[in-house]
Amino acid sequence: MSDANRSQAAARAADPAETRLRDEIVRTGALLYARGLAHGSAGNLSVRLDDGSILVTPTNSSLGGLDPGRISKVTLDGTLLSGDPPSKEAFFHLAVYEERPAACAIVHLHSTGAVAVSCLCHADTSNVLPPLTAYQMMRVGKLPLVPYFRPGDRKLADAVRAAARDHKAMLLANHGPIVAGRTLQDAVHAYEELEETAKVFFLIGNRPSSPLTCEQIDDLQRHVPS
Repeated sequence: MSDANRSQAAARAADPAETRLRDEIVRTGALLYARGLAHGSAGNLSVRLDDGSILVTPTNSSLGGLDPGRISKVTLDGTLLSGDPPSKEAFFHLAVYEERPAACAIVHLHSTGAVAVSCLCHADTSNVLPPLTAYQMMRVGKLPLVPYFRPGDRKLADAVRAAARDHKAMLLANHGPIVAGRTLQDAVHAYEELEETAKVFFLIGNRPSSPLTCEQIDDLQRHVPS
């Protein structure tokens, strides 16, 4: 074991909570990969630690084969503290964390249904999926479309930050969703709900449908915690 690896192992052993979250990221990545929600080296996961630092999956890593000791640990301004270099998309995770203090985890994937929605033309980009189900509204809420930026373009951070002020989920145009949650499991469940809603949206197509009414959505918001 190299000195760098020994220091990383020692740091993990000294903080059982961080070790647990690193292992949870690995398990979650493998689960998402096995379910076909992640592919190749696309997509990234992150969690916020109690000290405010962020664990994020490394650049060019497959969610199906993560190593807990190599997961990147960065400060909120993006400074690498340990592990491999972080995903090149870590900057927009950090933008969401800045705007959403209650968020402790973020899931960003390129799953087929949601990406397909992100490639459509939308008359109203403030909410690009109709309110089809109660669980969609409880776990995802309104889904704004963030304008297209090339991968890695830091100007995307400002657009993501603006959307995150009022939304826990958003859709990057011609790219894919960003979903925040109180825990990694919470964010994953919301992401899966978004992807399934996208599939339902395409299955319905142009057939007459019956979305939830404003009154039904208001009733959900009154009686179900967000």
